[in-house]
This record gives sequence, structure tokens and C-alpha cells, in this order.
Amino acid sequence: MKSIRNLKQAVTDALAYLKTQSDIREAEVFAAANGNLTVRLNYTSHIPSNGVEEPKSIDSYGVGIRIAMDSPQGVLTSFGSEPSDLSLEGVVRALEKARRGAVHDPYFVSLPRPMGERSVTRPYHDPQIMRLTDAQMVEAGWQTLGSAFDVFQSSEELLAVAGAPAKVVQLGLILGGDVTFLQERIAIGSYHLPKVETDESTLAMSSVTAMVEAKDAKGTGWAVSGRLNEVHGQDGAEAARQALASLSGQRARGGAYRVVLGPQAVSEILEWILMPGLTVDTFFASASPFMGKLGKQIASEKLSLYDHGAMPGLAATKAITDEGLPTGKTELIRDGALVGLLSNHYEYERILRDPKGREKLGVDPVGAKQAILPRNGFRTGRGGGRNFDVTPGTTATNLVVEGKDAHTRDELLQMVGDGIYVGRIWYTYPINGISAADFSGTIVGDSYLIKDGRLAAPLKPNTLRINENLHNMLGHIMGIGSQRRGTIRWASDQVTWAPEMAVSDFHLAEIGEYMDQVWSEGPR
Repeated sequence: MKSIRNLKQAVTDALAYLKTQSDIREAEVFAAANGNLTVRLNYTSHIPSNGVEEPKSIDSYGVGIRIAMDSPQGVLTSFGSEPSDLSLEGVVRALEKARRGAVHDPYFVSLPRPMGERSVTRPYHDPQIMRLTDAQMVEAGWQTLGSAFDVFQSSEELLAVAGAPAKVVQLGLILGGDVTFLQERIAIGSYHLPKVETDESTLAMSSVTAMVEAKDAKGTGWAVSGRLNEVHGQDGAEAARQALASLSGQRARGGAYRVVLGPQAVSEILEWILMPGLTVDTFFASASPFMGKLGKQIASEKLSLYDHGAMPGLAATKAITDEGLPTGKTELIRDGALVGLLSNHYEYERILRDPKGREKLGVDPVGAKQAILPRNGFRTGRGGGRNFDVTPGTTATNLVVEGKDAHTRDELLQMVGDGIYVGRIWYTYPINGISAADFSGTIVGDSYLIKDGRLAAPLKPNTLRINENLHNMLGHIMGIGSQRRGTIRWASDQVTWAPEMAVSDFHLAEIGEYMDQVWSEGPR
């Protein structure tokens, strides 16, 4: 993996060359090196398997250049990149690509400039993950599987359904998933930044699914960390316990329920449904569900939400953005009111000059600068990493959910009384566009029926689908848990620190409900 010194020198040399080009008004050089190290988990009790597959790695590095050029038609802007080459020849090729693609952008103001905020210089990455060996990766995989094996081997539930230890294997025990480590290094410089800035970031994540195939039982576990010494493999044990708890799952009818959303379900809804509506670019496009509501109530006063890219100890913390600007804390929702939006530099400058900016935000953008500062310009994609060959988008870092009153799980269950605990969902997506705020998702595991304020029985996976509206959900929050858990989409750099959340009037539809009715009534 290319060193920080290599990246910094490449940016320094590239800037010196670009300044010899008389037609270039502004330029920015971004060099990055990324490593994605993954161990696949694949164990089946009744079919020969390796358990832990050989480690895989994806390494990439290169340089990306953004330019603004003078021309008879006015200022032209563009971007070009070159993979696997940090030399001056690579820079020349990237520049040529940028020249060929240059276009006039009426919204362009300038490449990122310092905003007056101070950059935190302390290193947040884990050097141990940067030096990770194949042996350490394989060990992390076996730790995860081993913790699951320990749970299965000591399970009285399995013996009860199998009838004898020798028959447990016939139930079809399955463990699958992965343990992934991200290694990221960047250097960035431009005509506007006072010096070439550098940053390193690391992330460790794992996700495990355990199944008892013969009983249609499934459970999941996951872990997120920024440091190697916090990787203990206990998500394997969690997945096995959840699979055992889901034995003999029951169906439930569709309807409006009181529910407790687990951390993974909260994260899914926030990341796929809420957050796309809390960025400046979505407001500029008049596509947010919250148009004109900056400073106004959009949720229960029990909910607060912020993004913090510079908080020590959180896994997604970074010193600077991929625009060379400081990360920091952006309050998004405070006591139910919308108080801020995520942005990158381009979108920030564009909304400030938008003639309809006041109408779109609900306040004068110039007077709301602090609420929309560009602290989230990152070059994400392709399974994590800070990529040299894309321009900055807007991405959260550490998304933190807080409740006005911190409740225990037991207190949340008591609030619900009779309802459903929604542990894990997938295929969560907006319906009718982001602005409509309608969304759907399928409950796939780790979920239970709640009776008299207690978890009473497992819910059969894939039998209920969420059909809900974000405004309705945000307005019917009953309580928020005190314990937050880091949750992440596969190989993403964004981490949501989510608690459990109790919500009333939450709409679920039974999957296969129509066919159940046909079968029960018989042919007509």
C-alpha cells in the first residue's frame, strides 16, 4: 500500500506542474490509496466446507484532478483521474482527460476554500489495521466462527429438536458472512489550501448470519470498530443465539402496530430513507420530504440526530474530508426540529446563490451558513474507501441518534405492551420518490412478538413487510433507548450509532396474506 509520504509528494509535484499551465485558473489534486481486506465465512454442518475461506484483498491507488479553466466561453470545469500511477506522467494523463471533458457549469463558484474552521490534527486510524497480516485476518474469521460453534454446541434447544447430539448435524447448521478491514490514505492539495493535507482512516466490520435450515430459523450478528484490538468475533455467537431464539417462529397479521425497532432497523430506515432528505443537494433539487422546514418541527421532540466526523473513539472518525476541509459536528435534528443539513463545498456554494434558496430551505441560506457548512464532502463508493477517481459527494460519518429521555429495553417493551420487536430488515427503499416519504422493507430476522411488555415468541422471518411513511413514523416516536450500537451497511464508511426506538401506529403488511385467505376459504 502506498505510503502517506508517496501520496503527499505526488500531490506536491502535481500542483507544481499544474501551476505552469497558463489556462488553468484553479486546480485541486487528490491522491488516495485504499485496501479492502476480507475474510469470507462459509460453514455448513451437512455439506463439506472450509469454514473460513482464504483472505481476499482489493488494493487501489491513483490520482484525481479537478480544474477550472479560462476559455472564450467563460470558466470551464472538469475532472480527470489516472489509476495506479502517481508519477508526473500519470498526472499529465489525468489532466488530459480533464481537458477533454471540460464543460461550462453555471453553478460553479470555486474549488473548496478554507471555511475558517480548525482541522483536528490528531491521528484517528489504527496502525495495527494498516499493518494487518493474512494470519491476523484468518484468525479474526476463526474467532467469529468459533464463538458461534460454542453457542451451538452448548445449546439445549438444538438437542430438544434434534433428539440426540449425533442428529444435530442433520438440522443443517449454516454460518455465513464476512470480516472486512478498510485501510484508507489520502493527500489533497489545491491552489486554495494553505498546504498539502493528509489523512489516514481505518475500519473493521463483520456481519454473520446463522441458520438452522431444517427449522427455518435464522439469526444475525454484527460488529463495527476502528481498532483491531476491539475485534473479538462475538458477533458469531450473537448470530447463533438469535438463530436459536427464532426456532418455531410464528406469523402475525398485517396492521398498525406498536413496535420496538432494533438498532439495525433504525439504521436501515435512517440511512436509506431519512438521510437522503437531509442533504443540501436534495433541497436544491426540491426533492426532500422536508422542503421549507429548516428550523421547524419535523419529528417528535424525543428525537435528536447529529453527524460527527471528528469525535474521538468512534469508528468512522476522520481528520479531514476528501475536500481537505475539517470534519466536525453537524446537528441535524434537535428535539424534533430540523436544524442542519449535510453538505459538500459545491452544494454549499450553490445553495447560497440560489434565487429560490429561501423558499427551498425555509430560511435565508446566507443566514443559515453554520447549519449547512461543508463537513461531509467524501469520495465514497465500490464497497468503502476514499476513492481517487470520483468527485466528492455528500456522505455522513458517525451518525448519532439520541433520545430526550434514555430508556432501557424493558421500559420500551412496557410502552409497547402488545406489539412487535423489529430486529432486522432489508430491501428498505423509498416508494414514490424521496419527497413522498413513503417506504417499504422486509422483516427478515431477529424479531419477536411482544405480549404484556415482554418478548413472547419469535416472529417467522420474511412474513411481514413494512409499509410506512417517514413523517408518520417520526411523529409517533414513543421513546428512545439509552444504549447505542454501531451499525453499518456492508463495506460502507458510514456508521450509524443507533439505539432501540419505540414507535406507535407503525404499519405492517403480511407477506402471502392473500394466498393464506384463498387457501383457508378453499376454491370458489
